[in-house]
Parts: sequence; structure tokens; C-alpha cells
Amino acid sequence: MQRGKILITAGGCADCHSPKIFSPQGPEPDPKRLLSGYPAENLLPEVDLNLIQPGKWVLFTQDVTCAVGLWGASFAANLTPDNETGIGTWQPEMFINAMRTGKHLGAGRPILPPMPWQGIGLLSYEDLRAMFAYLKTLKPVYNKVPRPLSIDQLTASK
Repeated sequence: MQRGKILITAGGCADCHSPKIFSPQGPEPDPKRLLSGYPAENLLPEVDLNLIQPGKWVLFTQDVTCAVGLWGASFAANLTPDNETGIGTWQPEMFINAMRTGKHLGAGRPILPPMPWQGIGLLSYEDLRAMFAYLKTLKPVYNKVPRPLSIDQLTASK
């Protein structure tokens, strides 16, 4: 489990998967909502779609739990072991397959940018299993993260 904690920490998973609190040193992961993903209660701020054209920007929300780009809007997943909204019902193979295939649950919808699943998927089976084992020790946080939005859905909301 210690190996999993080191890999999750060194990999910067909390950078995107944790809501932030703002301190004098800048944004820091909220320890009460560690790795619980994009806060469900947050509304997506208005997006200037002119900024996300080819050759321009990928935008992030203030706490870096949502990214908007040419694919649409992706929301960082809840990685806590909450049974309803997180990975509580996942088995190790589901996590490992997700990191190796770029598919949610290892078989579902694509895992969207900026999630670096391609690099994480290169880790050994043992390392991925250790990461999953560590995530399962976290405090479960109920947080139903929104489903991704396509660029067409973002355009239609304007």
C-alpha cells in the first residue's frame, strides 16, 4: 500500500482529481475531499469557445478538476472508494484495464484528456495494483462527477 501511495503522490493524481482549498501558498488539495474529483456542486464556468480552437488553448477550471479542449469538457473522476460515485465497486482488473486501454472501467467510454493514461498504463501490473490498493484505503467521498461534454454540447449551451 505504501508503494501505491508513493505512485499516486509522485504521479500528481491529486493535482486534477482533488478539489482545492486556497492557502497563502496557492491552491492545495482539500484533505477532506482528497481524490474525489470535480465537485458535483460546481457549475461549469462560461467558456470562451474561441480560445479552444486548433492551435490555441486547453482551459482548466480554477481548481484544475475540469479541462476544456477540442474534445469538449472532461471532469476529473472520483477515485475514492465510494460505492455509488467512486471506485468502491471496482475490482483491481477494472482499474488496471482502464489505465492500459484508456476506457472507463476498462471497457466503457474513452478516458479523455488531460488524463495521462497512456503513460500510467506503462507501469507494471504490480505498480498499478498497488495504486488501486492505496485508493481503496481512502475515505469514501460521495461526489457524483458530471459526465463529459462533447464540443457540440458546449457549443449548444452558448
